[in-house]
Amino acid sequence: MKDAANHDASLERIEHDAAAWVLRCDRGLTPAEQDAYSEWLAADPRHCAQLARHRQHWGRLDKLAQWMPEHSAQPNPDLLAPPPRRPLRYVPVALTLAVAAAVAVFLFVPRSHEAEPAPGRAPAVAKVAPPAASGQRVLDDGTVVELNRDAAVTVQFTAAERRVRLERGEAHFTVTKNPARPFIVNAAGIDVRAVGTAFNVRVESAAVEVLVTEGTVRLDSRPEIASATPAPLVPALEARQRAVVSMGVAAPPPQIDTLTAGEIERVLAWQHRLLNFTSAPLQEIVAEFNRRNSVQLVVIDPELAAVRISASFRSDNIDGFVTLLEAGFGARAERRGDGKIVLSKVQK
Repeated sequence: MKDAANHDASLERIEHDAAAWVLRCDRGLTPAEQDAYSEWLAADPRHCAQLARHRQHWGRLDKLAQWMPEHSAQPNPDLLAPPPRRPLRYVPVALTLAVAAAVAVFLFVPRSHEAEPAPGRAPAVAKVAPPAASGQRVLDDGTVVELNRDAAVTVQFTAAERRVRLERGEAHFTVTKNPARPFIVNAAGIDVRAVGTAFNVRVESAAVEVLVTEGTVRLDSRPEIASATPAPLVPALEARQRAVVSMGVAAPPPQIDTLTAGEIERVLAWQHRLLNFTSAPLQEIVAEFNRRNSVQLVVIDPELAAVRISASFRSDNIDGFVTLLEAGFGARAERRGDGKIVLSKVQK
């Protein structure tokens, strides 16, 4: 008898929590709530079931938001009727899902098989790509560039070197190794030179900041801001080191610091993007996840692919996103050994 009472109390608590999460998702989750929400879903299989049940109930009530009485010169008698003893309190719901994550995942693309020209036959005119702004971009050599909001780069590759100009903002580069063609990022007159490494560059009004996350880079001044070919500003900047180069004629030497793992995570926190969608089909949301992650989602059910979702998702938490699809949208996930997760509709 006691066990049955405890079971009933536990189920009642789960139902209460599920209803509360539906309402919280409707008004939007804070980052702390996003973490708690994901943990709550994963704690007990009954949580997902109750969440789906309450979401279905709210979905039925949501149709009332579409109802409006016709315009009439006569009052609507239903509006004048006395209220029932327990009036139904309607809360409009358009469920917003949000998923927390800690680590951004970069998409590494194999180096393309480009034909290397013979030595001494570099083209006179460099190949220049138009500026690209915001998001992730894979260059012709396989280098991955992640652009912060409002950042923009211009790519200029020749047979002798791979040069990218950071026009504004902040970008992270994961460089494909090729000792014969050094990779150079120019930011406000400062060259960041690498062979195969990963580093972050930020252009500010009075300084350029370079953080090395892997490998080694060298910082040089460009001839346009120096009267002669200068010595390197920083001969070797190692992994976990950050250099801040001040602009100006009488600028002090670069300031170099070695950062802790926590400090590096804070500097690169902009890479943990929150993706916002309003009535977007699932196929579109999946495409955005696939563009930013190495684990690829595949939707094989056209009906599921067409489901429209208004939500905010963390771009780097694939597992949390899939869990929410299974809990609230009738999806079934099959994780394959080739790094793909296949999504289909649960057959009733």
